Amino acid sequence: MSQEKVHHTGLILISGIDAPGVTQALFSTLEPFAIKILDIEQVVIRGRLILTTLISLDPAHGPAIEKDLMEATNRLGLDLAIDFTDEPKSDSKSSNLHIVALAQELLPSGVAALAAKIAEQGGNIDRIHRTASYPLTAIEFEVTLLSSESDLKIIQRELAEIARANGMDIAVEQSGLARRAKRIVLLDMDSTLIQEEVIDLIAEKYGVGAQVSEITEAAMRGELDFSGSLAARVALLTGAETSILEEVKREITLTPGARTLIRTLHRLGHKVGVVSGGFINVIEPLLKELNIDFYRANNLEIIGDKLSGKITGAVIDREAKAEALREFANSEGVSLAQTIAIGDGANDLGMLEIAGLGIAFNAKPAVRAAAASSINSPYLDSVLYLMGITREEIESADREK
Repeated sequence: MSQEKVHHTGLILISGIDAPGVTQALFSTLEPFAIKILDIEQVVIRGRLILTTLISLDPAHGPAIEKDLMEATNRLGLDLAIDFTDEPKSDSKSSNLHIVALAQELLPSGVAALAAKIAEQGGNIDRIHRTASYPLTAIEFEVTLLSSESDLKIIQRELAEIARANGMDIAVEQSGLARRAKRIVLLDMDSTLIQEEVIDLIAEKYGVGAQVSEITEAAMRGELDFSGSLAARVALLTGAETSILEEVKREITLTPGARTLIRTLHRLGHKVGVVSGGFINVIEPLLKELNIDFYRANNLEIIGDKLSGKITGAVIDREAKAEALREFANSEGVSLAQTIAIGDGANDLGMLEIAGLGIAFNAKPAVRAAAASSINSPYLDSVLYLMGITREEIESADREK
């Protein structure tokens, strides 16, 4: 192989008890030599340091570099390993998939299962690092895996199945700057952004809770057509006083982590939308308080001071939610690949499927099985970790308020 097609490299690994000045000592030792730094990785866990550096160098300088590094690390009481070799020059990127795994208790069996699936697909894990330890452990994997954009959805679902079987949540995306570009996040409302189903609250106050709840559950499981089931449920509310809506507005509660999610996304330059099969008559004040950038919901018809039992305007069903995502993306000038959709019911599957990252949040089994990613923790801000946003970035955004 010609000299133009290879370069001589040295992989330096330093380990031991961490102390101030270790990094400075390494690079001061390397400074006199004609080398280039190709890669650096450092981690400290419970006071133990692992520092690796990949350099390119003149082969003739190898012995002197090793001697000087050995002297420096001996003075610091650290261990040293060096591997010199010739490598082909390459302009290719080191990874093309970015995988984030979340768990309240991360177990070896889960990591092993993910690694086995990646290897089965012919992939190689280039880097693993932790981005959060509270309230969940978040681990990021950078993976080299030759795949087309169409393959990504398949890989997402296969790894999601592995994650679910091992009690983990997971997101799989293409690596690169796109992950840090402007994004939009579109959320379902009921049982996602808020903890309740608004129509069930209205129905309980009107005395038809049991009948409406039965239809709601069947629709969320995908057993009934949403538009038909919505019409049937709203019809049961015929004659209800509008004062009930005011009571329900005061009773809806945000999902834990919802404010943190929205605040952090806004401070990092992203936009947040809500699309709901519920009712704008109830949820709009909360959406305005949260500074939601885009929203769509059904509208209960009111005649006088009572509900007519009908919906006015287009019904927000599965297809309408997907179309809302397209409209939101277009209005913000981003591609669907830069979108994230989050929901819990069969009515959300359309937007989950077309989004760059579709996340089933504490969803029904049929929805979890169909979604490429899922979160099964009670915290909505866990979405930030799946986006690759670290705990430190979240806390920094929080301090800016």
